[in-house]
Amino acid sequence: MKLFVVRHGQTEWNYENRVCGVSDVQLTDKGEEQANELSKIIKGKQIDFILTSPLSRAIKTAEILSRDTSKNLVVDNRLIERDYGAFEGANRDNTNFLEAKRHFSSKLSGGESILQVAQRVFNVLDEIKEKYKNHNVLIVTHGGVCRIINAYFTEQTNEEFYHFHIGNCELKEYHINECDD
Repeated sequence: MKLFVVRHGQTEWNYENRVCGVSDVQLTDKGEEQANELSKIIKGKQIDFILTSPLSRAIKTAEILSRDTSKNLVVDNRLIERDYGAFEGANRDNTNFLEAKRHFSSKLSGGESILQVAQRVFNVLDEIKEKYKNHNVLIVTHGGVCRIINAYFTEQTNEEFYHFHIGNCELKEYHINECDD
């Protein structure tokens, strides 16, 4: 079983270097182009199921990727990006944001902690392993959720977790063996 994970295409806020959590920001033309380019790579993979975040930037990316696979999209609300609370829309280089992000229990003044996001994403991954056993699944989601997914499969330090980054429409592949249960 393989799990393919993709971060959505570029949004206006990505371009502007703004924190883009649960705010429903649309893809740019470049974001759609990125998804179209990635669809050429996805076409060569055997995808059995596509799960996506409910935010429009992820759904639009998933729709583009699903064209060549002829697979229906399954929207899973647990794949939504982290709620960055008071930092939604802030500049990503804001020193207060960068410091707050380092504290796993911080709810970012009205948002979600990393621990809360990890709980819901780990639950999704556990469910995928059970429900889609022996099938290949594509998840279309967000940078913060991709960081959590990578932590699920990869042993890493807090610093490695903090610095993990996945680009827009970048594809990661994880192998799930039966002995991983």
